[in-house]
Amino acid sequence: MTRRYWNINLKEMIEAGVHFGHGIKKWNPKMAPYISAKRKGTHITNLARTARFLSEACDLVFDAASQGKSFLIVGTKKRAADLVASAAIRSRCHYVNKKWFSGMLTNWAITKTRLSQFRDLRAEEKMGKFHHLPKRDAAILKRKLSTLQRYLGGIKYMTRLPDIVIVLDQQKEYIALRECAILGIPTISLVDTNCDPDLANISIPANDDTMTSIRLILNKLVFAISEGRSLYIRNR
Repeated sequence: MTRRYWNINLKEMIEAGVHFGHGIKKWNPKMAPYISAKRKGTHITNLARTARFLSEACDLVFDAASQGKSFLIVGTKKRAADLVASAAIRSRCHYVNKKWFSGMLTNWAITKTRLSQFRDLRAEEKMGKFHHLPKRDAAILKRKLSTLQRYLGGIKYMTRLPDIVIVLDQQKEYIALRECAILGIPTISLVDTNCDPDLANISIPANDDTMTSIRLILNKLVFAISEGRSLYIRNR
């Protein structure tokens, strides 16, 4: 894997609050190597470590994107939902930003069936077929379509398991991480001071509660993905 320069600087991370961890009573001892200090009852993340692992993650996704591989971004916090969707769309990635259904990846056959049903309903609605149905039947189908759009809209074009999964909140998306581990799918995860850095292939120590922190980390990753995709297109 070739190392590249991704313009990751400490000042930018400090301004985004990337270094703020959880209270010292809510920490995971496995995060000790990634903590540099304690301040007013709060752990402070070592930003040199953050920069190192973020750079490694950017290198990984760039190389994968340059080979035409697919990505899934998972972040279901309400405040981050729009951020996840816009970043994923910008970099042509799949995403889950509302709710992770248990078995979404490990029971891929069932997920594929739901996606097929979702695409069929979307096609029927676009062709105006709902207008020819009794009002009650049309209302039921519209509600079903709305639910599928809400929860599966970000993966509607996903025809196979993703090559790499990016997780923005390890504790909230623990099931997604476990499914990836079972299937052998490489993962990149933000890890706050209360997380387990061993659960992902690349763990980026960072504040996973503040939107400015999440936005900075996610923007670096999707920029690297976009750069890799551009290279892939040029070389085809």
